Amino acid sequence: MQPHVFQAMSWFITFITMIFICGSALVFANDDERYVSCSNLFDCGDIKGVGYPFWGSNRPDYCGYPELKLDCSTDQDLEITIEKLTYKVLGIDNQTRTLSVARKDYAENICPALILNTTWIPNLLNYTSDDQNITIYYGCPTQGAPTALPLLPQFPCNINATEMTGYFTTVPNLSDLGSSASNLISYLASCKDSIKVPVLESALQQSLSAPNLTQLPGVLNQGFGLEWNASDSLCDTCQFSGGQCGYDQTTTAFTCYCKDQPQQFYCQESPTEAESPTNDQSSKKKTQDRTLVIGLSTAGAVVIGIFFGCWALFVVQRRKRKSAQVKSKGLPVATPPSSKGLTTSTNLSQATTSLTSSKSYLEKGSTYFGVPVFSYSELEEATNCFDPSKELGDGGFGTVYHGVLKDGRVVAVKRLYENNMRRAEQFMNEIEILARLRHKNLVILYGCTTRHSHELLLVYEYIPNGTVADHLHGRQSNSGLLTWPVRLSIAIETASALAYLHTSDVIHRDVKTTNILLDNDFHVKVADFGLSRLFPNDVTHVSTAPQGTPGYVDPEYYQCYQLTNKSDVYSFGVVLIELISSLQAVDTNRHRHDINLSNMAVNKIQNHALNELVDPFLGFDKDIVVRRMVTSVAELAFRCLQQDREMRPAMEEVLEALKRIEKENYGAGNAEVLDIRDDDVGLLKHAPPPVQLSPDSLSDPFWADSSSSITPHSY
Repeated sequence: MQPHVFQAMSWFITFITMIFICGSALVFANDDERYVSCSNLFDCGDIKGVGYPFWGSNRPDYCGYPELKLDCSTDQDLEITIEKLTYKVLGIDNQTRTLSVARKDYAENICPALILNTTWIPNLLNYTSDDQNITIYYGCPTQGAPTALPLLPQFPCNINATEMTGYFTTVPNLSDLGSSASNLISYLASCKDSIKVPVLESALQQSLSAPNLTQLPGVLNQGFGLEWNASDSLCDTCQFSGGQCGYDQTTTAFTCYCKDQPQQFYCQESPTEAESPTNDQSSKKKTQDRTLVIGLSTAGAVVIGIFFGCWALFVVQRRKRKSAQVKSKGLPVATPPSSKGLTTSTNLSQATTSLTSSKSYLEKGSTYFGVPVFSYSELEEATNCFDPSKELGDGGFGTVYHGVLKDGRVVAVKRLYENNMRRAEQFMNEIEILARLRHKNLVILYGCTTRHSHELLLVYEYIPNGTVADHLHGRQSNSGLLTWPVRLSIAIETASALAYLHTSDVIHRDVKTTNILLDNDFHVKVADFGLSRLFPNDVTHVSTAPQGTPGYVDPEYYQCYQLTNKSDVYSFGVVLIELISSLQAVDTNRHRHDINLSNMAVNKIQNHALNELVDPFLGFDKDIVVRRMVTSVAELAFRCLQQDREMRPAMEEVLEALKRIEKENYGAGNAEVLDIRDDDVGLLKHAPPPVQLSPDSLSDPFWADSSSSITPHSY
């Protein structure tokens, strides 16, 4: 070969080497830092492999909930601080999502210098079924002890060099102790301090059956259980898609950290092989194997490229030499074929490849308003061709089907009735709103078809326990599962979701019990955003034709065509009355003055006949605490149902009021029964009642387009 041939080959080899280096850098580049950090697990002492929703040590704060930080003490004890109290973590069970803890201040001494009550983070940590509160009394007077006092276990105490006797009771209501209860209650009330501490009921019973009743320290050291509720279903979905669960402190909501970037709920590109979220070592090994295969393949391709490059250069130089020889003999040089046809063919091939690639991308990895796009065939397969036996519900906008995706996710597929311009507008409206919202009490939108698809389909997370309407007056109304604490929790979680919507400039516009879904733990998921409106924050109202469901529509909106966030407040007031009464919002079988539940409720409350409205199952006439709480909620609903929207509270106020009712009344067994007084209803006593819907109005064209008959599932 000539020298310039070797020079060209040298340049080519250098070029290929640079490509190899750059390609290797891309192949072996580190994954997203948050994904890597949140794949680390927390080890401390005997407790190993702690992950989401906890963080600490080698897990940064974005890997778990802010309140669930773990620390490893110098004694290799795992600790967590909740509401300013430090607890020793005795165990963590990811399967049952329970945390076993014991108060650290009681580890060696049941008479701590600083006496604090145990408090929890609402909706995040809750007691288990084996927990029981005991009340411990400190600094009780030595004189005047009643005769019933020996019924209570006692123990010696020394706090700040002061000797005293302490007592503890497991009886929530001391009046159950008998005729001497009043003196005993009065005596214990004079004690300097009293606190409530949770313990395991099983451990407590063993202690009380022992001859020596001073085994309280041992009971306290066995701790108690806590169940956490930290978007666990979302975490399962995230891990199944190959991501790591985390918490976005900016949006204060769950986030899924993927290898390339964070996603809302799951990684767009699912792993080619099913990777168990619990088998971390197996997942890492598969990742390493794939990286090794890619690296070896790349290296092999480079070697082959160098070989063919050298061969091509050799052929080119050989042709040049042959051409020079022909010229030197005076023979004509053959003209190579035109390259135009080749160029055209190449461009056509590239265009075809691009089109095919684009179509594939649309079906597999594209997004619509930021929401993953599913192909129609994929959802048809997931629902067994929309088998009627898989129908979950039927309503004004469409039919909802149960389905299972190829990746194993159980979903609810909403199939809109008509593929016309109006349905497409509602379809896009729901996608646009749900794509920008993230709240634990809002249903999750997994994806959709495009509006140019064969049919308009929306894919949601599947919520298995039906709707609030089902449990109040539907097919599950005789289950007896909606006790008053459950109903109050439903009201609080629904109010929390609506308050979040309002702060996000969204009006739901169709708040009703058939749009409030329940999971197996009776946590709320608000659904159906087809009628919702994005509400500009610089205006007081939006003028729009009334839409909604009979019995729930704000009468001022119906009359004045002015939609505000107070319209949702009115609808929520009807929901509160449903939770209290278990009656339907509209029932033509009732007396004509009571067809509309809001009218009926206002009249009953004004006439001091709340007991006639309340569901007898709640024990309103027998349970003092329930009666007080139901009365307070009825008063709140009364304010929400005012005809003048300016007189209704904001949803934030409603949420705070419900939380206050729950906090102030649970455990207040000695509270007096307070019925609604004249001054409680004075605000509305002379106000005109809300608009009453006659049976004829139900056939009005306005109502014909509302989603008024969704049963049992509405999304």
